[in-house]
Amino acid sequence: MMNSSFSAYGCRTGLITPGDDIVDRIIQSAPEGIRDGDIITIAESALATAEGRVIRLADVTPSPEALRYGERYQMDPRVAEVVISESDEIVGGIPGYLLCIRNGTLLPNAGVDGSNAPDGTIIPLPANADVSARRIRQEIRDRTGREVAVLIIDSRTHAMRLGVSGVTIGCSGMEAVTDCRGKNDLFGRTLEVTRRAVGDCIASAAELLMGEADECIPVVIIRGLEELVGEGEGIETIAPDECLFMGAMRK
Repeated sequence: MMNSSFSAYGCRTGLITPGDDIVDRIIQSAPEGIRDGDIITIAESALATAEGRVIRLADVTPSPEALRYGERYQMDPRVAEVVISESDEIVGGIPGYLLCIRNGTLLPNAGVDGSNAPDGTIIPLPANADVSARRIRQEIRDRTGREVAVLIIDSRTHAMRLGVSGVTIGCSGMEAVTDCRGKNDLFGRTLEVTRRAVGDCIASAAELLMGEADECIPVVIIRGLEELVGEGEGIETIAPDECLFMGAMRK
């Protein structure tokens, strides 16, 4: 049974720059240190920056396809070029954004973002967020001896909802999605389809402290949910034709 309460601690790491040792920043900025059972959530933009994923727009030459998308959706064709390179599929778009599928996830601009990036630059998502989460978890274990879970998180819009909330895009050390099928509801009926996006729920809690502007809190430690910490890896996704939204769009 899950605890009835948990705590969240924001880590003020200072400005992250390319090549920084993000694990050292996490350890040094943890308000009460790192403990066994902590769930460490890391903003994707900070991680991607540390991993050297910052792209200078001046270095990007847009392809004819990017020029077409730029004109159609009123966006910088250099940004469109990076988005195309980061996407598995372009589904559509609205002014300023392309709707993309990347690594089994539907998201705007393939996660490429210019906010919290130096002038004239954009930052794609980490190349492989699950691999990054696994590496960081192992390095924290090696340096502190603590057993933790690591979530790489992002903020996303959701269909027909105003505003953004947190989602987990990389996971190591816990099950990001738990299966409730076979359990009973309050009236004894068996749940048949329900799964809980536990990683996304934790990401949204962390986002409350991280913010979206100049808070400079790219890491949040969640404490009190140690029963979730284990050996889970990655995030289960679904095929587009099994998704309610994508399935409806493609009919």
